[in-house]
Parts: sequence; C-alpha cells; structure tokens
Amino acid sequence: MRGQILYKKVLLAYDGSIEGRRALREGAKLAQLCGAQVFLLAVVEISSGAVTLEGGFAVPVEEQIATYKGILAEGVDRLKAMGFSPTARLGMGAAGQEIAGVAEEIGANLVVVGHRPTGPLARWWFGSVGTYLIKHLRCSVLVAQTEISDDQFGQLLTMPAEQA
Repeated sequence: MRGQILYKKVLLAYDGSIEGRRALREGAKLAQLCGAQVFLLAVVEISSGAVTLEGGFAVPVEEQIATYKGILAEGVDRLKAMGFSPTARLGMGAAGQEIAGVAEEIGANLVVVGHRPTGPLARWWFGSVGTYLIKHLRCSVLVAQTEISDDQFGQLLTMPAEQA
C-alpha cells in the first residue's frame, strides 16, 4: 500500500479540545490506514511561571502541568481504544518549537494538529506557532478540520484511488 511508504511515524499534537479530539481521531485513522507508529504530544506553554488563558486569567504552571497530564492520559486512552500503543510526551515551552523539535527527534513523516476558527487555537495557528511549523518542519502537516466517522473512513478504504 502506498500509504505505508509515505507515513511511518505520525505525531499528534493534542490539547484536549473538541478540535484537538477531531485531530487526534483523524490523525489516528490515517495512521491506521498507513500502519504508522503514533506519538502523542501535549504542550504546556510557559512564560514567567504562569500560563495566561483566554480572558487574561493566569494559572500557576503546576496546575497547567497537572491539567495537561490528564489531557495526555485521555489522549493515550483514546488511542489505545483504537488499537495503538502510543508514545506520549508532555512538552514545556513554546508550542511551535516543541512540536517541531519532537517531530525532528522522532523522525515524524506527518504532524497532525487541530484548528478552531476563533479563540486561542486560532491565534496559535495563525500567529507565530503556525508560521513556525510551516517554516521549520521537514515533514507534512495536517490541520484536521473534518470529523470522519468509522463508516465514512471504511468507505474511503474500499474506494478505488481515483474516486477517493
């Protein structure tokens, strides 16, 4: 199968949001199709000992680390339910640099991220992080925006390549 040659290692950047869950599922389904190894990354962005959330609230880094450990565990559980044995990591620092650094370290062929048209993820993607990923990654980037059901995915697998 051509997909097996294309994607052998897929890095899923996961934040626990609805869009992040969509990206996790879409990326995992693509990894299943390709027989790829899956890596899961959650990033706690740190600046001055606190993380500022939308609305201007500052949350101590320790609380954010605990929150993202839970998010990472949820992502691992979702992937295990799909038959994967994922490698998971909690990153600290600037999201773009962490994602690109881990992708380089593991030799990722594909990085999957979610996208939300408004709010903090939109600022993340369209701001410096998105630009950073495009400029620094040596692999493909999938910005997951479409929910794919198991039935739809199964139909894609059985469709001739020229129709897909």
